[in-house]
Amino acid sequence: MRNLDITTLRSFVAVADSGGVTRAAGFLHLTQSAVSMQLKRLEEMLDLSLLDRSGRTIGLTASGEQLLTYARRMVALNDEVIGRLTHQAYEGEIKLGVPHDVVYPAVPQVLKQFHAVFPRVKVQLEASYTRTLKDQFAKGDCDVIVTTETGVDQGGEVLAHKPLVWVGAPGGTAWRARALPLAFCRHCMFRAQIAVALDAAGIGWDMTVDTESDRTIEAAVSADLAVSAMIEGTQPPYLEVIEHGGALPALPVQQINLYGKAEGSGEVHDTLVDLLRQAFSGAAHQRLRAV
Repeated sequence: MRNLDITTLRSFVAVADSGGVTRAAGFLHLTQSAVSMQLKRLEEMLDLSLLDRSGRTIGLTASGEQLLTYARRMVALNDEVIGRLTHQAYEGEIKLGVPHDVVYPAVPQVLKQFHAVFPRVKVQLEASYTRTLKDQFAKGDCDVIVTTETGVDQGGEVLAHKPLVWVGAPGGTAWRARALPLAFCRHCMFRAQIAVALDAAGIGWDMTVDTESDRTIEAAVSADLAVSAMIEGTQPPYLEVIEHGGALPALPVQQINLYGKAEGSGEVHDTLVDLLRQAFSGAAHQRLRAV
């Protein structure tokens, strides 16, 4: 396999732009002989004549014209990569807040993509409750937050509408019990909505698990001691959507919202916001769920 050298391509582009080796050498801060040697090596490697030396100034052959298009792109891409990975403007930290229940599966993919673009920027991920995240954002403690709500406040952006679904243990029967055993976190935004839906349907319920730990909720539900509700597509593999056939009430649709500083806050901030939009909206969110 033969590999093109960026330094050699840069010299080739400089000669093509300046019309001569001498002027190109001055631009590149190299000697004329060094530039000539690089051009010779390039022609030998490709086994092509790239320069037309028959006139007073150096021109390009047909092959040289074709190579020039690629050479410009390769040199520009090289400079972009070097600038992006080493420029101090892309250092620092940005704080992202996301509710516990929508961290997976979208956010890990967002963090991976963001790190590939800005490897020198640290993302501090805060997983908490929507109320807590909105308080932190209002105080300036978070740069960008994602929330799950039934509406959106001023300055927020709706990324997606997702239904709440009943979840239980695979093959479980807890959902058939009356009073219906529930497991919810004390600060869960869905808790009051679930109670209203059950009361409206005339179904008695009991808050069997009342905790501040999402892990406790998942353990109790996976043990078939209770049921809970989650945004569709966010349930872990050890829980499943309950196919209740109408025995449980339909649940309200939730909004996944984004709150961030205004556009133009900087490339780092805007890139993170764009990746979150892609991850949580429509087909992109469906693709992430399938990974």
